[in-house]
Amino acid sequence: MTTTAAAARAALARRRAREVFLDDANTYGCAETTYIVLKEAFGLPDPADSSAAMALNGGIAYSGATCGAVTGAALAAGQLVARRIADHREAKRVARRVTADLLAAFEAGFGATTCRALTGVDLSTDEGHRAFIEGGAWRDGCMRQVEMAVARLAPLADEDVLAAD
Repeated sequence: MTTTAAAARAALARRRAREVFLDDANTYGCAETTYIVLKEAFGLPDPADSSAAMALNGGIAYSGATCGAVTGAALAAGQLVARRIADHREAKRVARRVTADLLAAFEAGFGATTCRALTGVDLSTDEGHRAFIEGGAWRDGCMRQVEMAVARLAPLADEDVLAAD
C-alpha cells in the first residue's frame, strides 16, 4: 500500500470515528466506536453490531483497565486477521503483534494505556462517571485516543498489508 493510500484510509477512519463517537445520541463508547469503524474499514460482516465491544468501554466495564479504543481495535484486528490467515496459530501470532504494536504506539503517544490513567477518573463510581461526562473529557481526550487507534489500524484493510507478514 502506498503512503498516500494509507493516509487516506486513516483520515477516513478518523472522520467516521468522530461521526459515531460524537453523535448527539451518545450511543457508542470508545470500544464500540473503534470496533464499528474498523469493521467498516475492513469490510467485516455486520459492522453496525457493536455488541462484542459493549462491556469494554471505560477500560472493561468501567474498571479503568485497558482503554476501550485499544480493546475495540483488538477485536476488529482479530476478526480481520482470522479472515486473511487460514492457519489459526499464525493468525493469533499476527493479531497479537498488531495489537502489541498498537499498545506500544498508544503508550508512546498518550503516556498510558489504561482508562483510569488516561482520564484521571474512576468511572466505576456514579460520581466519577458523572464528572467524566459533564467535564467533557470524552469529547477531547477519548476522541483523540479513538482516532489514533482507528487511524493506525485502518490501513490494514488493504489486502497486501498482512500478506507479507
